[in-house]
Amino acid sequence: MKKIGLTGGIGSGKSSIAQILAAMSYPVYYSDQRSKYLSDKNSTIRNGLIDLLGEEAYIDGTLNRVFVSECIFSNPDLRLKVNEIIHPIVRKDFDDWASQQTSSLIFNEAAILFETGAYHQFDAVVLVCAPVSVRIQRVMLRDHCSKSSVEERIQSQWTDEQKRSLTKYCVENDGRQPVLIQLEKILSELEN
Repeated sequence: MKKIGLTGGIGSGKSSIAQILAAMSYPVYYSDQRSKYLSDKNSTIRNGLIDLLGEEAYIDGTLNRVFVSECIFSNPDLRLKVNEIIHPIVRKDFDDWASQQTSSLIFNEAAILFETGAYHQFDAVVLVCAPVSVRIQRVMLRDHCSKSSVEERIQSQWTDEQKRSLTKYCVENDGRQPVLIQLEKILSELEN
C-alpha cells in the first residue's frame, strides 16, 4: 500500500479531486474534516488549546474557530504552537485509519502538507494547482467573502511554484485542462 498526500492551496480544487478519487474507490482521509472533529472531541487538543489560548478557545465544548483563527492568523509563532498541539493527533488518527485500508493507494487530503513538512511521511504527493485569479474567484463564491480576505489567506500559504519543486505529480485544475485525464495518468504511475 502506498500512502499518497493530496494537497493544494486554498481554492485549488483539492477537495474536488479528492471526491473524484473517492468515486474511483480510492480511500481518502480528509485531514481538515478530521482535524475539526478531533479539535472538538479530543481532550488532549482541548486542554492544550485552552492552556495556550485561554477558556475562550471553546464554547460549550466546541472549538471556537473564529476566536482561534483570529488569534493565529497574524501570529505565525502562535499558529505553529497550535499546529504542534493538533497535528500529531491528526497524524496518529490518519495512521490508525490507514492501517485499516486494503487498497493499493490511499490518499490523505490536507491543505498544508508542504508547509508543515508532513509531505515527508508519504510515498508521493499529488499537488492540485490553479491560477491565483481562479482560486480567488472560487473561494469568494464558496465562502461569500471579499477578494482581499482571500488574498490574505493565499499569501499565508506557500505558492504553487514552491510546492511544485517538491513533487512530480501535479494536476492543473484551471478549468481548461481535463483533470480526469491528468489524474488517470498520475494514478497509473503511482500504481506501478
